[in-house]
Amino acid sequence: MEYPPVRVGVIGCGTISRIYLQVMPRFPILHVVACADAVPERAQERATEFGLRATSVEALLSDPEIELVVNLTVPTAHAGVSLAALHAGKSVYSEKPLATRREDGRRILDLAREKGLRVGCAPDTFLGAGLQTCRRLIDEGAIGRPVAAVAVMAGHGPEGWHPNPEFFYQPGGGPLFDMGPYYLTALTSLLGPVRRVTGSATISFPERTITGKQRYGEKIKVNVPTHVAGVLDLADGAVASLITSFDIWAAQLPRVEVYGALGSLSCPDPNKFDGPVALRLAGESAWREVPCEGAYTDNSRGLGVADMAYALRSGRPHRASGELAYHVLDVMEALQEASVLGRHIEIQSTCDRPAPLPAGLPLWALDA
Repeated sequence: MEYPPVRVGVIGCGTISRIYLQVMPRFPILHVVACADAVPERAQERATEFGLRATSVEALLSDPEIELVVNLTVPTAHAGVSLAALHAGKSVYSEKPLATRREDGRRILDLAREKGLRVGCAPDTFLGAGLQTCRRLIDEGAIGRPVAAVAVMAGHGPEGWHPNPEFFYQPGGGPLFDMGPYYLTALTSLLGPVRRVTGSATISFPERTITGKQRYGEKIKVNVPTHVAGVLDLADGAVASLITSFDIWAAQLPRVEVYGALGSLSCPDPNKFDGPVALRLAGESAWREVPCEGAYTDNSRGLGVADMAYALRSGRPHRASGELAYHVLDVMEALQEASVLGRHIEIQSTCDRPAPLPAGLPLWALDA
């Protein structure tokens, strides 16, 4: 079915905005009309690059034609911008995380419900062909009942490549809040919500040195844990181990693996949309690659925005939902609390597993 396009305004014109602005116009359901940033020159740069109207945040929020705000600001600004968009009567899709504190995430969802608006949130990489293939295999029983999983993000931080990396080392950043949403969203999509957690978190290096050429040699004070190890008890009984770290130079650990009663599933990097996917069943002597099925294999950030736009028009649930993002936020905060308190933390939130994408959808169409 053809629907009238949803008119979109983008707030936040930093590094991540470019891929969104490349991808979103490819979906007929999205009509991106304007962009804004606290630094007007950044908004003008993106507007010129992508043929948009550069405007102020206030003007964008007061524009009656804009239905959906895509919030690509830094993490500490996510809650404020999302709440402002909702108060202005607009649905909002935010970059991850939904907020940096549970209280703010809850306020976002409560306000949206009160106003009859939608909240969506990155990551949408779980809708890519790689993780959708893993979802299909699990749902079809290829590895039997899942009993355990491992998810590992091991790197040495963004100060070598990001032009302004300070926010990665302040509250709302760090490997857990920056990269953890990819891994926790993937696990929740594949296996369902988390029931309780425990974990340990530490700051291994209290100061970082920027090595990117633009600001080479500048120092960053670290105010957030840079190595977090957790254990997650899932509601359906499986136990998952999670590591997120900015303190590791090199590792050969799996990105995500799911272990079932009948075999094991090796999943792709949840920060990407493609594979590889590999399967090894009980009694087999080697892993075998499973071809990825699905239209989205390239970097398709904005896919979740398009799915949300189709949902706005059709009335169905959208997949990269605020409830899913809030559950991930709840789990991340609980992992840090568990480290401080030295005990398990019961997770108060829950969410539904997002529906898989139907097989055979054509590229740039999500009306199912």
